[in-house]
Amino acid sequence: MLIAIIAGVLIGASFMGFAGALLGGVVGYWVAQLLAMALRRGNLGRIQTQFLESTFAVMGALCKADGQVTRDEIRVAEELFTRLRLSDTQKDDARRAFNRGKQADFDLDGEVAKFVQVARGQRALHQMFLQVQIAAIAADGKVSSAEHAALMRVARGLGLSEMELRQLEAMLGARGATGGDGMGSKAGVSPEDQLKQAYDVLGVSSEAGDAEVKKAYRRQMSQNHPDKLASKGMPESMREMAEQKTREIGAAYERIREARGIS
Repeated sequence: MLIAIIAGVLIGASFMGFAGALLGGVVGYWVAQLLAMALRRGNLGRIQTQFLESTFAVMGALCKADGQVTRDEIRVAEELFTRLRLSDTQKDDARRAFNRGKQADFDLDGEVAKFVQVARGQRALHQMFLQVQIAAIAADGKVSSAEHAALMRVARGLGLSEMELRQLEAMLGARGATGGDGMGSKAGVSPEDQLKQAYDVLGVSSEAGDAEVKKAYRRQMSQNHPDKLASKGMPESMREMAEQKTREIGAAYERIREARGIS
């Protein structure tokens, strides 16, 4: 941006003196803004394309981690095609990526690194990427030790901690309890376990003070706001998933607030 402004000033000054320098500086500033905007748009497009490609390739690898891809796991992948409102061409691309990930010579670490390189520094996008993977491998009602090890490998490649993985797993547990609408009651899950799950969703200890819990809630809501994620490269088709995640964060906070009597 500075180079464009300086160039504008010099060119304007050479033709119109001091007034030209001022005008050239203004023109240079707006040219720089337009260039920056074009670069951002291009980068968002690359992030969105790589997000979908790597999502399904890694999904194929994780579903195959325990030696076989179950019908439930394939069903989740197909449901995701519909949920993301993929076009026929995009569905074909997603299936090819999924099958590529199932191959014995698939480079899991390299694929994750490719996504991280494109979505550099976008931690919330990394979390959403992992959230999709957890949903896929848990589709058959169980996660094998091989699948969990592969999931942790992906989490480390994304730069996420085991605590962040537990947060995402807790959110998915909450979703299963209510059919995707938040943290309601579920037969066989005690109120104590539901409360523990709520703390995991917010990423805080049950020993945390009220102020810390509220701060964690606000931070999670801010980081996972669908508009913010979209501005960082989340495909628009994933907005529904992002909105669902914020509902789960809100439901977790409500459960903790009620248990503590926070106004």
